[in-house]
Amino acid sequence: MRPRARLRKPAIITRRLLSLIIRGVAITTTSFAVAFGFLSGATSGNYDPNMFAIGVAALFGAACGGMGIMLSRIRQMKGELRELEARLEEVEDRHWEIKEAQERANSFFEAQGDVIVRRDSSGTVTYVNDAFCALAGRSRDELVGSSFALPVEEQGKAVQHADGTRIYDQKIRSGDGSRWIAWREVTVRSDGESETQSVGRDITDRVMAERALAEARDQAEAANRAKSRFLAMVSHEIRTPLNGILGMADLLGDTPLTPEQTSYVAATKTSGQTLLGFIEEMLDLAKIEAGRLELTAAPFALAGFVEATVELLGPRAQGKGLEICAYIDERLPARVIGDAARLRQVLFNLAGNAIKFTESGGVSIIVEPSEQPDHIAISVRDTGIGIAPENQTRIFAEFEQADSGPTRKFDGIGLGLTISKRIVERMGGTIAIESALGKGSTFRVTIPLRRDGVADVSAFTAPDLHGHNILIIAPAAIEASLLARRLQRWGARTAIVPDENVAAALMPEQPWSAVLVDHALGTGTSAALARLAANASRRLVLVTPAMRHELSALKEAGFTGYLIKPVRAASLAARFSADDAFDHGMAAEEPTIAPIAAPPVVPGGDGLSILVAEDNEINALLMRALLMKLGHHVTMAESGSAAVACWEAARAAGTPFDRVLMDLHMPGMDGIAATRRIRAVEAEDQGLHTPIIALTANVSAEDRDACLAAGMDGFLIKPLDRDQLAEALAASNSAAFAA
Repeated sequence: MRPRARLRKPAIITRRLLSLIIRGVAITTTSFAVAFGFLSGATSGNYDPNMFAIGVAALFGAACGGMGIMLSRIRQMKGELRELEARLEEVEDRHWEIKEAQERANSFFEAQGDVIVRRDSSGTVTYVNDAFCALAGRSRDELVGSSFALPVEEQGKAVQHADGTRIYDQKIRSGDGSRWIAWREVTVRSDGESETQSVGRDITDRVMAERALAEARDQAEAANRAKSRFLAMVSHEIRTPLNGILGMADLLGDTPLTPEQTSYVAATKTSGQTLLGFIEEMLDLAKIEAGRLELTAAPFALAGFVEATVELLGPRAQGKGLEICAYIDERLPARVIGDAARLRQVLFNLAGNAIKFTESGGVSIIVEPSEQPDHIAISVRDTGIGIAPENQTRIFAEFEQADSGPTRKFDGIGLGLTISKRIVERMGGTIAIESALGKGSTFRVTIPLRRDGVADVSAFTAPDLHGHNILIIAPAAIEASLLARRLQRWGARTAIVPDENVAAALMPEQPWSAVLVDHALGTGTSAALARLAANASRRLVLVTPAMRHELSALKEAGFTGYLIKPVRAASLAARFSADDAFDHGMAAEEPTIAPIAAPPVVPGGDGLSILVAEDNEINALLMRALLMKLGHHVTMAESGSAAVACWEAARAAGTPFDRVLMDLHMPGMDGIAATRRIRAVEAEDQGLHTPIIALTANVSAEDRDACLAAGMDGFLIKPLDRDQLAEALAASNSAAFAA
């Protein structure tokens, strides 16, 4: 850049002021001398040399003053000239800077890829850059001064900002094909006139990528819908024959069979139930992925809920020789609000996996308060094979298992943990794992469960065991340790020993208030320990439900009471609060082995008259056999239209059907249409309402809503359960849909 001339403004002002003072003094002196000489000459009548000299001096002084003024003016003009030259140089520098900035701006506009065009108020092009010329396919000379506009194939929606900027997209036809341009228009001032400057950026690649993503999203959503439809169809198509397999296995089990045949029938039922479990998991996953997982918040008793879940899993664990137990911290609220059904599903998946991957030891479920308010922490621990660190994240993915590959030992499709994780997250909680190979695993679930303000009338009163010494004799420490933990919270001092030899050595050392013996030591050993503990006021034996037949012998051996494993806290409290009678009733929540119940008594001594609409021959045969075993009279129809005809004929004959079991999917008229037809006839004649129960292999909420809207009174899902079928038929008019 050229150096800029700089003026010292204070010095210039001082110089001008000094020059003004000097000129004033000179002018005043000259004026006085001229006036004095003129007056002297005028008043003198004769020539006076002195006066003449004074006059000449005055004129000389005036001349000198004039010359001084002229010299001062010349110097002033030279100063002003120098000032003007400095100003001129400054203006030239400024002009050079502006020109340089303009050249830089022009070079920047030309260098960047954005398209720039400027138009005046009449639409005439006043400026274009090279990018616009390339897009238009014309030179700058052709464009400037013309009203040229790019050909538009598609116009996007324009948006006007508060600062006046206008933004919109256009699809432009160019020599290289169609291009998408994103325009920004602003108003600028140029030479005192307003112009519109449009800056466009080529977004063709972005638009194409967005459209590709949108198409991919649409395809994914379509594929997801297709998958959901496929799973629903597969569910229906598999459930239908599976209904026949399990139902026929039940009927076969009611006939006289050899032990070998009985084992085959049991294996058939087990395989069918396993397949049914896989189907349920697939449908749950499809429901979660489709965003149709609905949570229902309702109050429930937390301790009873967890203990009941453990009891349901008890036979599976005890069948493998494993312990299973639960501990619910007493600091937790007795009743909480949440979705108990979904939480039970999570516990079933986690504890079921723990049982499957554990060969020895056991499984425990511990429920404690979380650090977060209104949250509970559930830990499911096992002594199984464990999971390697690199697999601990993978196991939560779909169809993944820690034990995978062609040589895997454990079956399953790898959806239990996936479903559990998504349910927990949907509840607003978290799930994590701690595990090591060969050292077992611990799954920790933290979920929000609000306290229910209603008091739990079923909550037990904990006994005061302060001053009591309790000896627990158990070969495995899992349940024994949790029992000891519970008793210690009630004030007792406890000791755990693993075998009879240690127990025999420990008993004489101090008096024991109670002795708990695990029947897993064996009947003979348990009886011997009961005799050794004769001085203890309470001698309790821990047995599994399958060992109930040995209770009489254990009573004779000296035990004062028993507890069913897994032990409920209420049952344990009852044993330390009740009298020492062995036959004292169990706590209200104590599990019992119920005998096979007889079918519910149906109204009418000769059973019900039932119309069954079923197009599948095997399922029709199964329904007929089941209903006849329940003592009902059965009429079969192979389609919806045939069912309506049979119903109308029976009604006209004065012998209407008591119930109608309606399959939803049938050729011709389906179950929904047949039900609507029956309800329409009843509405016209104001006749008796016939309970209609849907039979379907579909489990979606849409099917349930469709059945309810059509006028059905119940909903039975295949495979059919005999007890559930009997209960549905015994209900005179069920408004609630069975699960």
